Amino acid sequence: MKQTDSTTENLLRTLPEPLLGWYRENARDLPWRHTEDPYRIWVSEIMLQQTRVAAVLGYYARFLAVFPSVEMLAEGDEEQLMKLWEGLGYYSRARNLQKAAREITALGGFPDTYDGLLALPGIGDYTASAIAAAAFGRREPAVDGNVLRVMIRLTDCHDDISDPKTKRAVRAALAEVMPEEPADIRIFNQAMMELGATVCGPNTAPRCDDCPVSGLCLGRQRGTAETLPVKKAKKERRVEEKTVLLLKRDRKIALRKRPKTGLLAGLWEFPNVEGALDETAAGAAVEAMGLSVIDWQSRLTAKHIFTHIEWDMKGYFADVTGENDDLFWADAAAFDAAAIPTAFKKFAALVRARLQ
Repeated sequence: MKQTDSTTENLLRTLPEPLLGWYRENARDLPWRHTEDPYRIWVSEIMLQQTRVAAVLGYYARFLAVFPSVEMLAEGDEEQLMKLWEGLGYYSRARNLQKAAREITALGGFPDTYDGLLALPGIGDYTASAIAAAAFGRREPAVDGNVLRVMIRLTDCHDDISDPKTKRAVRAALAEVMPEEPADIRIFNQAMMELGATVCGPNTAPRCDDCPVSGLCLGRQRGTAETLPVKKAKKERRVEEKTVLLLKRDRKIALRKRPKTGLLAGLWEFPNVEGALDETAAGAAVEAMGLSVIDWQSRLTAKHIFTHIEWDMKGYFADVTGENDDLFWADAAAFDAAAIPTAFKKFAALVRARLQ
């Protein structure tokens, strides 16, 4: 985005007024938009990372019912925290929430500046800006994918949207035109994001006839809006094959904790091994755990896609005997209380039915 382009500068100066007027009339009614409490705004922003608004609403309400303040989150039980987060994915977000909550409590309250917020665990440029503006009225532009897309189309920018330089240029351009009044500052970022989420959306043609700033849009004027933004191709995901072992003994199911670092760190999982094993090889894997298969009951397959990895999984459900001190044998109540990643959702549904 060229900062010296006078056409771009002029159109952006006129952006706030129609945008904010549209937002006040058309914004979705979301609970975090009815508060200036930095804790509630922060929780919503962390939950909304990589997650749809519709999916977050229920989690947000349940989370705040259990942890209504930053102090209670700081003192909360980690297992309970992980269970509340179950299904949202990207579990490091929840751990960083609690780490940051402890730092905020030690500080005696939330930092009220961009730099102070940025220093907290799990808070990056976007989140620091979003909280600083919405909670404290700071003139800090929050640039997420929605805002980037709107700005790229508005200014007819053909720079690679995945290049950090493009994001920095967009942020600098918005910093020049953010409104001055605190009430306007608090909703400006939300208005930009709302426009990108509901009118100028991803993977679809922009709804220019419904856009409050279509008259300013260079992309629309020049016929390029539908081809923007420009983004280089992603690398292909690495595919990993796994065999998941659903082992039941005395009306209990075998679980184990994942390592404390790395993917899905510290969560409960079903025992699993690398590779797509047939029944004979799966039986050998069970025996290597010191267990014996009494009866193979069912097989199923599942797939889960992470950001950079795809798991292709084959599962075996079996009744077993034997001892293994590295496994936790969970009855129905303990299983329901355990935080199990969405990656194992299909297997968990079968286990839950069998335990009941």
